[in-house]
Amino acid sequence: MTVLPTAQDATLTPPRAIYFSRILNKPVRVAGEGRKLGPASDIVFKLEEPFPRAVGLFIDHGWGVPTEFVPWDRVVDLSHQGVIVRAPESGPSYPPFHDQAGWILADKHLMGRTILDIDDRKTEVVNDVLLQGDESGMRLAAVDTSFNGFLRKWGLARLTSLIREDLVPWKFVQPLSLEDATGSDRLQLSITKEQLHDLPKEDLADALEALTGQEQEALFSALEPTKAAEALTETEPRAQRQIIASLRQERAQNILARLSTPQLVDLLSVLPHEDAEEMLVLLPEERQRRVRALLSEREATARDFMSPEYLTVETATTVAQARALIRQSGLGHSGISYLYATAPDRRLLGAVDARLLLISEDAARMEDLMASPAVAAEADDIREDLEALFDKYHFRMIPVVDPEDRILGVIRYNDIMRNPGPRPKA
Repeated sequence: MTVLPTAQDATLTPPRAIYFSRILNKPVRVAGEGRKLGPASDIVFKLEEPFPRAVGLFIDHGWGVPTEFVPWDRVVDLSHQGVIVRAPESGPSYPPFHDQAGWILADKHLMGRTILDIDDRKTEVVNDVLLQGDESGMRLAAVDTSFNGFLRKWGLARLTSLIREDLVPWKFVQPLSLEDATGSDRLQLSITKEQLHDLPKEDLADALEALTGQEQEALFSALEPTKAAEALTETEPRAQRQIIASLRQERAQNILARLSTPQLVDLLSVLPHEDAEEMLVLLPEERQRRVRALLSEREATARDFMSPEYLTVETATTVAQARALIRQSGLGHSGISYLYATAPDRRLLGAVDARLLLISEDAARMEDLMASPAVAAEADDIREDLEALFDKYHFRMIPVVDPEDRILGVIRYNDIMRNPGPRPKA
């Protein structure tokens, strides 16, 4: 027979630690009376540093019966058999629960939620919450992503010794606002928003693909536009469609502005026609024209694919001068794979592999290093012609010229090849 504490003995002596699953849905009884108030539906915590503090117990009767909120200073005892509380100060029940800013609920906001593990860079599910007692009551200490939470919940705690617990300390679990996504819930991440931006785009893409619904929207909404654009290009089409469908117009416009024309084509090509049209109208008119031409494939030419990021030099330029030009250009490595030697009227005379600048004498001139004539595409070449050039020569970048051989821009290998075969020359 279980002896309940009397009202006179009703002072909480918290256990050193207890799992939430051990008391979830267990009966809540009044000390000294044995009267059952209802099930322990949830524990309410207030977000504080370093650990959230328990502020009350939530009882949900269901069937239209008002809820009850038991302040934590009225809780007497916690065990796997249930919860003992002091009697209500007035009447047979406690007042209804009213949510407040800065409160989270263990079951509603944590149990079953997906977190992103920054160490293993994979998604896990919260199966339990570890509570830790201290002089001020109970604190939320950690979440458990092992299967043990399920075992404890279904009365199979004896089997938990067979499975290693996988605890994530609360300091690594950051509530992420879903205001941009749903305005009504939270996703729990084991990394902060700042740390999120340090993850490689490939890992973020993997996480976005593993998540769905509100969690996926929340993760994507936490990324600044450039990082979001990078991650979006790496995700598989199903996830791309889900993400695009949830974007607000201003957010979508900021992200699309950071994609190259070929990346936009790849992205819009996987969307339903109506969704693609909605995205297209967010682009400037000239970009719309180029993207539509590429999407149709009927009128797409080298002019639609080319980028203005490239570097030209005079034939008399020395290696030392060329290195200085590269440093001053501000171009990334993709824009300086080659330097293009041109005449004063911009006629293309030859191409210099930028890697030659590392092994050549400072006084060597571009005319001594350049390959001439340079392989080039004409502005009106269609995609199939461009693919043939890349297939034949395997260059990382090919210049585009007009009928007078004046350079107009460059096309990069990764922006034109649908199914790359051999990699460009190393």
